[in-house]
Amino acid sequence: MSIVSTNHIRRLTCLLLLAALCAPLMAQTLLQQDALQKYREGKFEEARQICMAEIEATPDNIESYVVLGWSLISLRRYADAELYASKAYNTVRRDPRIIEILGEAAYYQGKNQEAIRHFTNYINQLPDGSRIGTVYYFLGEIYLKQDKLNHADIAMRTALQYEPNNARWWSRLGFIREQQNDWQNALQAYQEALKISPALNDALLGRDRANEKLRG
Repeated sequence: MSIVSTNHIRRLTCLLLLAALCAPLMAQTLLQQDALQKYREGKFEEARQICMAEIEATPDNIESYVVLGWSLISLRRYADAELYASKAYNTVRRDPRIIEILGEAAYYQGKNQEAIRHFTNYINQLPDGSRIGTVYYFLGEIYLKQDKLNHADIAMRTALQYEPNNARWWSRLGFIREQQNDWQNALQAYQEALKISPALNDALLGRDRANEKLRG
Protein backbone atom coordinates (compact mmCIF):
# COMPACT_ATOMS: atom_id res chain seq x y z
CA MET A 1 0.00 0.00 0.00
CA SER A 2 1.37 3.44 -0.92
CA ILE A 3 2.11 6.21 1.59
CA VAL A 4 -0.58 8.36 -0.06
CA SER A 5 -3.19 5.65 0.37
CA THR A 6 -2.21 5.10 4.00
CA ASN A 7 -2.45 8.81 4.79
CA HIS A 8 -5.78 9.01 3.02
CA ILE A 9 -7.17 6.14 5.10
CA ARG A 10 -5.89 7.72 8.31
CA ARG A 11 -7.52 11.05 7.47
CA LEU A 12 -10.78 9.32 6.61
CA THR A 13 -10.68 7.35 9.86
CA CYS A 14 -10.10 10.55 11.86
CA LEU A 15 -12.99 12.28 10.14
CA LEU A 16 -15.31 9.37 10.85
CA LEU A 17 -14.27 9.31 14.51
CA LEU A 18 -14.78 13.07 14.80
CA ALA A 19 -18.21 12.82 13.23
CA ALA A 20 -19.16 10.03 15.62
CA LEU A 21 -18.07 12.13 18.59
CA CYS A 22 -19.78 15.31 17.41
CA ALA A 23 -23.09 13.78 16.36
CA PRO A 24 -24.48 13.29 19.90
CA LEU A 25 -23.44 16.83 20.85
CA MET A 26 -25.07 18.31 17.76
CA ALA A 27 -28.22 16.30 18.37
CA GLN A 28 -28.26 17.39 22.01
CA THR A 29 -27.90 21.05 21.03
CA LEU A 30 -30.74 20.71 18.55
CA LEU A 31 -32.94 19.12 21.20
CA GLN A 32 -32.20 21.96 23.62
CA GLN A 33 -33.15 24.54 21.01
CA ASP A 34 -36.31 22.64 20.20
CA ALA A 35 -37.31 22.39 23.87
CA LEU A 36 -36.86 26.10 24.47
CA GLN A 37 -38.68 26.94 21.26
CA LYS A 38 -41.58 24.68 22.19
CA TYR A 39 -41.75 26.36 25.59
CA ARG A 40 -41.78 29.82 24.02
CA GLU A 41 -44.57 28.68 21.70
CA GLY A 42 -46.64 27.60 24.70
CA LYS A 43 -46.26 23.90 23.85
CA PHE A 44 -45.31 23.02 27.40
CA GLU A 45 -45.97 19.28 27.28
CA GLU A 46 -43.83 18.88 24.17
CA ALA A 47 -41.08 20.90 25.81
CA ARG A 48 -41.33 18.70 28.90
CA GLN A 49 -40.99 15.52 26.87
CA ILE A 50 -37.94 16.82 25.00
CA CYS A 51 -36.28 17.87 28.25
CA MET A 52 -36.90 14.49 29.84
CA ALA A 53 -35.22 12.81 26.86
CA GLU A 54 -32.30 15.23 27.11
CA ILE A 55 -31.83 14.55 30.81
CA GLU A 56 -31.92 10.81 30.25
CA ALA A 57 -29.19 11.18 27.62
CA THR A 58 -27.15 13.80 29.53
CA PRO A 59 -28.03 13.85 33.24
CA ASP A 60 -25.84 16.87 34.02
CA ASN A 61 -27.44 19.17 31.41
CA ILE A 62 -28.54 22.17 33.49
CA GLU A 63 -30.24 23.86 30.53
CA SER A 64 -32.59 20.90 30.17
CA TYR A 65 -33.51 21.12 33.84
CA VAL A 66 -34.22 24.84 33.54
CA VAL A 67 -36.60 24.49 30.58
CA LEU A 68 -38.14 21.42 32.23
CA GLY A 69 -38.82 23.42 35.38
CA TRP A 70 -40.41 26.28 33.45
CA SER A 71 -42.55 23.82 31.49
CA LEU A 72 -43.73 21.99 34.60
CA ILE A 73 -44.66 25.25 36.30
CA SER A 74 -46.64 26.25 33.20
CA LEU A 75 -48.35 22.85 33.28
CA ARG A 76 -49.21 23.48 36.96
CA ARG A 77 -47.25 20.39 37.97
CA TYR A 78 -45.69 22.20 40.89
CA ALA A 79 -44.61 19.18 42.93
CA ASP A 80 -42.83 17.74 39.89
CA ALA A 81 -41.18 21.09 39.21
CA GLU A 82 -39.93 21.15 42.79
CA LEU A 83 -38.68 17.55 42.52
CA TYR A 84 -36.63 18.06 39.36
CA ALA A 85 -35.38 21.51 40.36
CA SER A 86 -34.20 20.09 43.70
CA LYS A 87 -32.41 17.31 41.86
CA ALA A 88 -30.71 19.81 39.55
CA TYR A 89 -29.77 22.06 42.47
CA ASN A 90 -28.27 19.22 44.50
CA THR A 91 -26.59 17.14 41.79
CA VAL A 92 -25.85 19.41 38.83
CA ARG A 93 -25.41 23.10 39.69
CA ARG A 94 -26.89 25.70 42.00
CA ASP A 95 -28.04 27.80 39.09
CA PRO A 96 -30.05 30.94 39.99
CA ARG A 97 -32.71 29.96 37.43
CA ILE A 98 -33.20 26.68 39.26
CA ILE A 99 -33.49 28.59 42.54
CA GLU A 100 -36.23 30.77 41.02
CA ILE A 101 -38.10 27.66 39.83
CA LEU A 102 -37.90 26.28 43.38
CA GLY A 103 -39.39 29.55 44.61
CA GLU A 104 -42.31 29.42 42.20
CA ALA A 105 -42.98 25.75 42.93
CA ALA A 106 -43.00 26.48 46.66
CA TYR A 107 -45.25 29.51 46.19
CA TYR A 108 -47.90 27.60 44.27
CA GLN A 109 -47.88 24.85 46.89
CA GLY A 110 -48.44 27.33 49.72
CA LYS A 111 -44.93 26.96 51.13
CA ASN A 112 -44.54 30.67 51.66
CA GLN A 113 -41.45 30.74 53.85
CA GLU A 114 -39.60 28.40 51.49
CA ALA A 115 -40.65 30.57 48.58
CA ILE A 116 -39.36 33.72 50.30
CA ARG A 117 -36.04 32.00 50.99
CA HIS A 118 -35.61 30.90 47.38
CA PHE A 119 -36.71 34.24 45.93
CA THR A 120 -34.37 36.14 48.22
CA ASN A 121 -31.55 33.83 47.20
CA TYR A 122 -32.34 34.49 43.54
CA ILE A 123 -32.32 38.27 44.08
CA ASN A 124 -28.97 38.07 45.85
CA GLN A 125 -27.39 35.92 43.15
CA LEU A 126 -28.95 37.46 40.04
CA PRO A 127 -30.26 40.97 40.83
CA ASP A 128 -30.69 41.77 37.12
CA GLY A 129 -32.02 38.36 36.09
CA SER A 130 -34.77 38.00 33.52
CA ARG A 131 -37.21 36.80 36.20
CA ILE A 132 -36.47 39.55 38.72
CA GLY A 133 -39.77 41.39 38.20
CA THR A 134 -41.75 38.17 38.57
CA VAL A 135 -39.84 37.31 41.75
CA TYR A 136 -40.76 40.64 43.35
CA TYR A 137 -44.37 40.15 42.23
CA PHE A 138 -44.53 36.78 44.01
CA LEU A 139 -42.96 38.31 47.11
CA GLY A 140 -45.63 41.01 47.05
CA GLU A 141 -48.37 38.38 46.91
CA ILE A 142 -46.82 36.40 49.77
CA TYR A 143 -46.47 39.47 51.99
CA LEU A 144 -50.08 40.38 51.19
CA LYS A 145 -51.20 36.93 52.39
CA GLN A 146 -49.14 37.42 55.54
CA ASP A 147 -50.72 40.85 56.11
CA LYS A 148 -47.31 42.53 55.85
CA LEU A 149 -48.79 45.31 53.80
CA ASN A 150 -45.84 47.69 53.76
CA HIS A 151 -43.56 44.86 52.58
CA ALA A 152 -46.17 43.89 49.97
CA ASP A 153 -46.39 47.48 48.71
CA ILE A 154 -42.62 47.79 48.37
CA ALA A 155 -42.28 44.41 46.62
CA MET A 156 -45.07 45.15 44.14
CA ARG A 157 -43.72 48.61 43.36
CA THR A 158 -40.30 47.06 42.78
CA ALA A 159 -41.83 44.49 40.42
CA LEU A 160 -43.39 47.33 38.45
CA GLN A 161 -40.05 49.08 38.11
CA TYR A 162 -38.99 46.10 36.01
CA GLU A 163 -42.30 45.65 34.16
CA PRO A 164 -44.13 48.99 34.21
CA ASN A 165 -46.61 47.90 31.54
CA ASN A 166 -48.02 45.01 33.53
CA ALA A 167 -51.63 46.04 34.12
CA ARG A 168 -52.40 43.14 36.45
CA TRP A 169 -49.55 44.06 38.76
CA TRP A 170 -50.75 47.68 38.90
CA SER A 171 -54.16 46.38 39.87
CA ARG A 172 -52.65 44.21 42.60
CA LEU A 173 -50.76 47.24 43.91
CA GLY A 174 -54.06 49.08 44.04
CA PHE A 175 -55.59 46.23 46.03
CA ILE A 176 -52.66 46.23 48.48
CA ARG A 177 -53.17 49.95 49.02
CA GLU A 178 -56.86 49.38 49.61
CA GLN A 179 -55.94 47.09 52.48
CA GLN A 180 -53.87 49.96 53.89
CA ASN A 181 -56.84 52.35 53.50
CA ASP A 182 -54.62 54.41 51.21
CA TRP A 183 -57.45 55.20 48.85
CA GLN A 184 -55.84 58.00 46.87
CA ASN A 185 -52.79 55.92 45.96
CA ALA A 186 -55.00 52.89 45.39
CA LEU A 187 -56.99 54.91 42.85
CA GLN A 188 -53.78 56.01 41.16
CA ALA A 189 -52.60 52.40 40.83
CA TYR A 190 -55.95 51.28 39.39
CA GLN A 191 -55.86 54.15 36.91
CA GLU A 192 -52.38 53.10 35.79
CA ALA A 193 -53.70 49.58 35.24
CA LEU A 194 -56.59 50.89 33.16
CA LYS A 195 -54.33 53.02 31.00
CA ILE A 196 -52.65 49.78 29.93
CA SER A 197 -55.70 47.51 29.90
CA PRO A 198 -58.96 49.53 29.87
CA ALA A 199 -61.17 46.44 30.22
CA LEU A 200 -59.33 44.85 33.18
CA ASN A 201 -62.23 43.98 35.46
CA ASP A 202 -60.34 43.93 38.76
CA ALA A 203 -59.00 47.41 38.07
CA LEU A 204 -62.44 48.72 37.05
CA LEU A 205 -64.01 47.43 40.25
CA GLY A 206 -61.09 48.70 42.33
CA ARG A 207 -61.30 52.15 40.77
CA ASP A 208 -65.01 52.30 41.60
CA ARG A 209 -64.38 51.29 45.22
CA ALA A 210 -61.62 53.86 45.60
CA ASN A 211 -63.73 56.64 44.05
CA GLU A 212 -66.63 55.79 46.35
CA LYS A 213 -64.40 55.96 49.42
CA LEU A 214 -62.83 59.23 48.32
CA ARG A 215 -66.25 60.79 47.72
CA GLY A 216 -66.99 59.87 51.32
